[in-house]
Amino acid sequence: MPLRRVVFVCVLWVCIALTSLRAEEPRSFSAQGRRGAIASVHPLATQAGLKALRDGGNAVDAAIATAVTLGVVDGHNSGLGGGCFILIRSPEGETIAIDGREMAPGAATADMYLRDGKAVAELSQTGPLAVAVPGAIAAYELAARKCGRKPLSRTLDEAAQLADVGFPIDRVTARNIREHRDEIARFPATAAVLLKANGMPLVEGDRLVQADLAHTYRQLAEQGSAALYRGAIGKQIAAWMAANGGLITEIDLANYVALEREPLVTTYRGHTIVGFPPPSSGGVHVGQILNILKAFDLKELQQRDPALLIHVVAEAMKLAFADRAYWLGDSDFVPVPRGLVDNDYAKQLARRIRLDQVTVVDDHGWPPEWDTRHFKKHTTHIAAVDEQGWWVAITTTVNTSFGSKVIVPGTGLVLNNEMDDFSAQPGMPNAFGLVGSRHNEIAPGKRPLSSMSPTLVLRDGQPVMALGAAGGPKIITQVVLAIIRFIDLELPLEQCLAQPRWHHQWRPDRLYVEQALADSVQQRLREMGHELQVIQAAGITQVVARTADGRFLGVHDPRIPGLAAGLD
Repeated sequence: MPLRRVVFVCVLWVCIALTSLRAEEPRSFSAQGRRGAIASVHPLATQAGLKALRDGGNAVDAAIATAVTLGVVDGHNSGLGGGCFILIRSPEGETIAIDGREMAPGAATADMYLRDGKAVAELSQTGPLAVAVPGAIAAYELAARKCGRKPLSRTLDEAAQLADVGFPIDRVTARNIREHRDEIARFPATAAVLLKANGMPLVEGDRLVQADLAHTYRQLAEQGSAALYRGAIGKQIAAWMAANGGLITEIDLANYVALEREPLVTTYRGHTIVGFPPPSSGGVHVGQILNILKAFDLKELQQRDPALLIHVVAEAMKLAFADRAYWLGDSDFVPVPRGLVDNDYAKQLARRIRLDQVTVVDDHGWPPEWDTRHFKKHTTHIAAVDEQGWWVAITTTVNTSFGSKVIVPGTGLVLNNEMDDFSAQPGMPNAFGLVGSRHNEIAPGKRPLSSMSPTLVLRDGQPVMALGAAGGPKIITQVVLAIIRFIDLELPLEQCLAQPRWHHQWRPDRLYVEQALADSVQQRLREMGHELQVIQAAGITQVVARTADGRFLGVHDPRIPGLAAGLD
C-alpha cells in the first residue's frame, strides 16, 4: 500500500475514533472559523470537507468533498446514484446554478405506472422502474472544473479509501436499514451491503465496508464521469436494467448532461434571496412565501401571540403549495410562470389570509402573465464558505431512504427513486403526499419536480448566509423558517435551527408541527381551525454564515448527529 494511503487510513481511523467519543460528550451544533466553515449531517463528511480546505481547496472543493463522502457514510440520503442542485457564489459576485437533477429514461411514458387505470405507488418508489438517470457526479465534475481548485480525482480517491476501510454506522443509518429491511432484502446486492449474513439489519456501531462502491469511486477518479455515462459502470447498470425490467439504457446514460441554470433572485426586507429555478420548486416557492409574508409584521405577531405567527406563515405556505401543485414542472418542457414570484401577486394572496381563522384554499391562483412570461427552458444539504469569498449550497438526494433500494451488483451505488417525484397520475399523492398536475407528468428526458432549495442570502450585495435542508416538501418551509427567524425575529442562527418547526403543503389540508411546540400553542392553532399532525422532526437544515466580526459560522441541525466545523 502506498505510504500516502497508509497515512490517510491511519488518520481516518483516528477521526472515526474521535467521532465515536464525541457521541458520549455534549454536542455543539455550531463552529466558527476565520478561514472558512462547513456543515453537514455526518462528522466524517464534514471532516472530509475541512481537509479539502486545509489542502488548499476552496469552499467549492470542500462542499464537493463533503457530498461525495456522504455518498459513502450517509447513503440512505444521497450518493452518486442520485442527483443534486448546486448554488455557488464566486468572490467576484457571480452566482452559478448547476442542475444535476436526475432525468427520465428515453422509454419513459406518462402512463408507465398505471395499472387498470390507477397509479401503483410501489412501481415508482421501489425497484428498477423507479430509477431515473443519475446526475450527481456530472454536476460535481462541472462545479469542480468551473470553480474548484482541487482535483476531483483526489477527492474521489479519498472517499474510496473510506469505503474500503469502513466506518461504524450511526443510529440514523441503523434505523433506516431496520425500517426498510424487507425492501432491501428483495435486492441481493443491496442486502449484501446493508444486511448481515443471516438477513438481520446492521445495527448502530457495526462497521460498514463497501468494496464495490470503493471500486466505482476509483473508476470515476481515473476516468471522470465518463466511467458512469459512457464506460464500464454505465454498462453494468444498463445490463442489469435490461435483465430486471428497468428502462435505463446506455444511450440514456450517454445523453445525460449537467446544466447551468439562471439563478432565481427575489428580495425580502432589504435582503437579496438567491434560489434555484425549475425543476426546483424550492427557489420559486421560498421566494413566493417570503413575498406573501412581506405584508405582515412577523416580529409583532410573535410578541403578541406565537400561535399567530405560526398561523400566518402556515397560511402563506398553503397558498404557495396550492400553486406548486398546478404550475410547477421542468421549465425545459412546460411553461412555469415567472409571475409566481411577482410582488403584486403576493399582495393579492396575502389579502386572503385572516388572522382569526384558517382560509379554505380550494385551488391554485392565477399569477400575472401566466400564459406569456415563463422561466427559461430524502435528501441532504451541505453548506460551505471560505475566506476567499466562495459560498456554496448543495442539496443532494436519492429521494426516499435508500432510494429505489437497488444496488446494481458490482457498483455499490444506491440508485435513486426520483421517478416518484413526477406526477404518475394528476391528483395522485407521491411518497411525500404531494400532488401534481400534467405540468409534472413523465416524459422522456424530463427532470422531475424537486423541493430541493439551496439558497443564498445577501445584504448590501454581500453574502451573509448559505443554507438548505432535507425533508421532501418540508425543505421549502424549513428554509423559509430559517430566513424569517434570522431576518424578522433576529435570532442567533443556532436558535433559528433549534426552535420547533411547522409545515403546510396544501394537500393534505393539515398543519404539521414538531412535538416540541408548546401544548398551549398547539391548542390555539386548533382553535383557529387548523387540523394538526404532531411529528418528531420537520426535516434537517444546514447553514453557514458570516458573523458580525467577520468570522464564519457553521451550524448543523440538532435533530440528528452531524458536524459543523470551522477552519482558523
